[in-house]
Amino acid sequence: MKNIPEMIPEELREKIKKKKFPEWIAPMLATLTHDRFSDEAWLYERKLDGERCLVLKKGKKVELYSRNQKILNKRYPEIEAAFGRQKEDFVADGELVAFDGDKTSFSMLQQRMHSDNFNGNMKVYYYAFDMMHCNGYSLEALPLRERKKVLKKAVEFRDPLRYTSHINQVGEKYADDACKKGWEGVIAKDAEAPYAHSRSKKWLKFKCEKSQELVIGGYTEPKGSRKGFGALLVGFYDDGKLHYAGKVGTGFSDDLLEDMHQKMKKIETTKNPYTEKDIKEKNVHWLKPEMVGQFQFTEWTKNNRLRHPSFLGLRDDKKAKEVTKEKPA
Repeated sequence: MKNIPEMIPEELREKIKKKKFPEWIAPMLATLTHDRFSDEAWLYERKLDGERCLVLKKGKKVELYSRNQKILNKRYPEIEAAFGRQKEDFVADGELVAFDGDKTSFSMLQQRMHSDNFNGNMKVYYYAFDMMHCNGYSLEALPLRERKKVLKKAVEFRDPLRYTSHINQVGEKYADDACKKGWEGVIAKDAEAPYAHSRSKKWLKFKCEKSQELVIGGYTEPKGSRKGFGALLVGFYDDGKLHYAGKVGTGFSDDLLEDMHQKMKKIETTKNPYTEKDIKEKNVHWLKPEMVGQFQFTEWTKNNRLRHPSFLGLRDDKKAKEVTKEKPA
């Protein structure tokens, strides 16, 4: 691999800076939009339904971090080993995914997300889509298109490491095709934008199905032969207050019902954590608002309730207080 300055067009070299290897780089986050578009100045990537992961690789040391800076090495040792075989030093951004057929599946990934015991039967892949630092240089101020060129040359991509390809210009058609294939959606990215350390409108989400994280603030007793619990009571924060968004009773296996029940019993409380105190549910066990789940649904109602929600999995890569209702740009 060439020296970094030699890889960058001369007119852009002033944007790269010699910089000490970072201990952490806060990730850039995409904003939801309902307005799909095509633009030659933007590129479009498949939206992957997995766990965000930043990779800091220096010498033989590899650190895998979730978006809220939790270390993930024990969960994904094969990913750590694959990056450990790379020659260059870098900080890369990407997504850890598992597949159900040819579709990425957050539910399948659950088998690995919450256990430090390596399960070789559940294959996981890392899709890299950005590079922010390489061989002593910060690349963050470079246009995305140039950062992806460095990424493709700096990493030797072979399973379980994969490069996230993109298409140009035809965002609307790509999103339509993605939905027909059953993908989660498409990420539209401004090809000239630098890497930001916050949620940005330079990265936009075109979702095929509505889904988002929600806080679990309680559960109901099971009925009949059902194990564990009946339904989860979920909500989101707005201006520091937790608001009720409805209950979710589907998407659980028997094992998951029992496993989650054991976790929830440890954080039970007598106090309703929601701002709404007139929730008309019987036999509710209230919880300290600490657990976060991923949920799929058809739409929001006018009074901020989920319509036809289903549970996808637990998340530990986002703090409960950070969970807000996603609003399109």
